[in-house]
Amino acid sequence: MSQRHTMRSRLQRLAREIAKFGAVGAIGFVVNFIVFNICVHGFHLAVVRSGVIATVVAIATNYVGNRYWTYRDCDTSRRSRELSLFLLFSGIGLVIENGILALSHYGLGLTTPLADNIAKNVVGLGIGTVFRFWSYRTWVFRALPAREAVQTAESFLTEEPPARIDAQ
Repeated sequence: MSQRHTMRSRLQRLAREIAKFGAVGAIGFVVNFIVFNICVHGFHLAVVRSGVIATVVAIATNYVGNRYWTYRDCDTSRRSRELSLFLLFSGIGLVIENGILALSHYGLGLTTPLADNIAKNVVGLGIGTVFRFWSYRTWVFRALPAREAVQTAESFLTEEPPARIDAQ
């Protein structure tokens, strides 16, 4: 296989991964946006508290989407480690996202509903998403070694559950 073909194949896989991550993220964004605005305007909670609640609900939604769709072919033998790392990096993303909201709302005095939504759901979420994508693909949803990936793909095609291969 030529180096050019290998590079093209890698870029195509990365593009598919980004598209799936983006689709899951879009659903998470809608959940985050709706829950945030319900908490702020419906329940009259403080904006940062509302932001944290909304982000936690979106994190749960995103875990399900990423685990069972975006990264479904990744190593599942260490699920508790995966979940712990997911929550750790999601928590850092939560701090980024809501830290920008707090800075905008309390530090800069931009307190309109539009300013809060832009700070949280555009700037904060944008920066947090870049961090999450990098951390999830680097640390959380680890790729299977080549031998296991082939077995998983074969099992998926034959609709049998993947054979478990213990880590060596």
